[in-house]
Amino acid sequence: MAQENSSCHYNETMQFFYNRSGQRHSLDKSLLTLVQVVGSIFCVFILVANCMVIAAVITNKRFHYPFYYLLANLAASDFLAGIAYVYLMFNTGDVSPTLTISEYFLRQGLLDISLSASLANLLVIALERYISVMNWKVHSNLTKRRVTLLIILVWSISVFMGTVPSMGWNCICNLDSCSQMAPIFSRSYLVFWSVSNMVIFVAMVAIYMRIYAYVKRKTTMLMSHTSSSISRKRTPIKLIKTVMVVLGAFLICWTPGLMVMLLDGVNCRTCDVKKLKSLMLLLAVANSVMNPCIYSYKDEEMWTTIKNLMRCIGNGTRRQRSTRANARPLNSDQDPGTSPPASDEMKSDDNQSLDS
Repeated sequence: MAQENSSCHYNETMQFFYNRSGQRHSLDKSLLTLVQVVGSIFCVFILVANCMVIAAVITNKRFHYPFYYLLANLAASDFLAGIAYVYLMFNTGDVSPTLTISEYFLRQGLLDISLSASLANLLVIALERYISVMNWKVHSNLTKRRVTLLIILVWSISVFMGTVPSMGWNCICNLDSCSQMAPIFSRSYLVFWSVSNMVIFVAMVAIYMRIYAYVKRKTTMLMSHTSSSISRKRTPIKLIKTVMVVLGAFLICWTPGLMVMLLDGVNCRTCDVKKLKSLMLLLAVANSVMNPCIYSYKDEEMWTTIKNLMRCIGNGTRRQRSTRANARPLNSDQDPGTSPPASDEMKSDDNQSLDS
């Protein structure tokens, strides 16, 4: 047994690791079908809605500012999350034990990359808001080049974080260190993952508390000015409110999951973390569904742009149908341009009717 725990098991399927962790992966067929159908509907909404947000930022020149570029990047991470959920839904249940180690790393890696990208984007947006508000401006002075470099940095860190287990930080060669929720992930990695994300959470909350305190103090100083001058300064506050709602939804949806992963990482035997796995996934999907709704609800310009895009798509579809209908050949055997001339009898009948 000790030799088995210290040897590597790269040739095993996930059935071997699931058996060791004691996880039940079989679901009732009707329940699995229901999960896949409902989950697919939510995933389609996630993919379409986030595509619309990205398209709105690209097409509307009023959104060509650092804040909205970073917001579009956050939508891109949610789009990736939608792809990850689709892949997970159709590779779970009875399919899970049949996966190879590489396929399991791909399944979990997509989820980890999308979560890391969302979290990194929120942190970068918080810093961008801090810079702009401290200068009491609607938008920061970040150049497009710097924003592009930040976006590249976000995805580089996210891909690295998502691929760390497949690069060696796993328990394939040390079965005693395997976690319960992710049977080939080391418990030490789960501790690192959850603690690092919680530290970023705390950092973002501290940044926004600092922003809130500054805005409150600045607003009090401006109370002696006219109402119109104050209203002009409310625009950066509106953007902050949008991000704070997004951040609040992220904290609510992901903090329970990170706490469960931390408990699994410290090898809490009295905690039945495996029962909470489905709830964690449900909260994660809910977060990706909520984000585009928050953008649209809190930002009227965004919602107006999205509605205009939907109208354009609808009009284009109707125009395409009309073009196809006009180009469709007639059902008669002869083309209208080659129809035979009217007979003499028909002509005479027409002349008589005219004379009468």
